[in-house]
Amino acid sequence: MVDFALTSEQTSLRDMARKFARTEMAPHAAECDRAGRFPEEIYRKAWELGLMNLNVPTEFGGTGLSLFDQCLIVEELSHACAGMTTSIIANCLALEPILLGGTEEQKHRILDPFCAEYHLASFCLTEPSGGSDAGSLKTRARRDGDHYVLDGEKCFITNAPFASLYTVFATGDPSLRHKGISAFVVPRDTEGVLPGKEEEKMGHRASATSTVRFEGAKVPVENRLGAEGEGFSIAMRTLDQTRTPIGALATGIAQAALDHAADYSKRRQTFGKPISEHQAIQIKLADMAQAVHAARLLTWQAAWTIDHGDRGSLESAIAKCFSSDAAMRVADEAIQVFGGYGYMKEYPVEKLLRDAKLAQIYEGSNEIQRIVIARELLQRYA
Repeated sequence: MVDFALTSEQTSLRDMARKFARTEMAPHAAECDRAGRFPEEIYRKAWELGLMNLNVPTEFGGTGLSLFDQCLIVEELSHACAGMTTSIIANCLALEPILLGGTEEQKHRILDPFCAEYHLASFCLTEPSGGSDAGSLKTRARRDGDHYVLDGEKCFITNAPFASLYTVFATGDPSLRHKGISAFVVPRDTEGVLPGKEEEKMGHRASATSTVRFEGAKVPVENRLGAEGEGFSIAMRTLDQTRTPIGALATGIAQAALDHAADYSKRRQTFGKPISEHQAIQIKLADMAQAVHAARLLTWQAAWTIDHGDRGSLESAIAKCFSSDAAMRVADEAIQVFGGYGYMKEYPVEKLLRDAKLAQIYEGSNEIQRIVIARELLQRYA
């Protein structure tokens, strides 16, 4: 039987992340959201505390946590600010291809110095013309002796303006679609690497997002991950690993929305009593609580499944899709509990709704997740 009782170490880890979230992140969340400010001082503190590079084994300088433990941390951080959490955990996404496709020499050469100091990395897969169609990449990788020359543009890249390292997916021949894609590690100081201006976003405004252009960027052959043509497989295996923490991030948003709504309902009075005593509000809170609990358990189950050696494509897609949809519903209901005040930026719940929306889109839109779920499910009936 699966046992979700936390160990004393996991409880301490969760409490440490909760304390950091409540004392370092939450007090600055509203200001960073309003200004669209990238609070790098907070991210540096997260690195110092061991809250970054969570998936990198200790032998390469990372924290080396299980996926389950990562989800415990991510939920606590996103309860305070999903935007900050996105930037804090983006290294896990960008470094996972190195862990999956890199040789021992590559891992030590790239990860040891990266993890020894505060650095940010970016995962560069999405392109302006491709979106969810990751097999249609236009960014080219042309072999030229002992180098590849990269030309093309990536979009919606988290932390790109501040990253010192990019994990880039490019094709040697677009007509081959996914079979032509290879993966590369590209340092920021490579000539021809050009991050764009920061995007103005609806939510996650404490996280920086931009395009990255590659104009004749020369990348040594030894920075290719795996063989030529293995990049698509590396990218998909990466997302199998990293979409489960997005379920945890969405759960944190939903839990925050429920907490704010329940607290407000006990303080706000109408018709001579707190609105928490009205059945209409109680029903909303009950539905919200069900969604939060289900999201958390689905996320934990997906993490447990992957930690026990399964690829977890089905479970991670279910966790990410359900949890992000639940976060949208719960945040929307929280605004309804607040009434007109919920629509005002002075109160916290409208930010939660804006932040929840991105969880339905990034790391594979929920439409794509449903296709993955159906494909994995139907294979079991073959």
